[in-house]
Amino acid sequence: MADEVRERAGVTVLVCDPDGPVIATEQDALDLIGAAFAGAEVVAVPASRLDGRFFSPGTRFAGEVMQKFVNYRLRLAVVGDITGHLAASPALRALVEESNRADHVWFVPDLDTLDTRLRAAA
Repeated sequence: MADEVRERAGVTVLVCDPDGPVIATEQDALDLIGAAFAGAEVVAVPASRLDGRFFSPGTRFAGEVMQKFVNYRLRLAVVGDITGHLAASPALRALVEESNRADHVWFVPDLDTLDTRLRAAA
């Protein structure tokens, strides 16, 4: 499966392939944003595609990536199990909790949970 734009819960979402390239630079994030310009409102990225630095708040990589999505008015959904990362970092736990209370960046365990959040936000 390649990255593909499709409708989920009435919202156009770029669903990224779990086997796609790792997002390790700001340019990688911008490439996803460019792909989303095919009409997507949300980009759903598997957690496994994010470079490990994304889950280490001290690197500021997560903030840089998240800010790119906000700047381009796209929502970002990090999809997958990140419990190991959360257990290792109180700062990451705080970031995830704060993000999930807002509407720009969500951390969800699976696409079904994303659908639920999208329906609730509509």
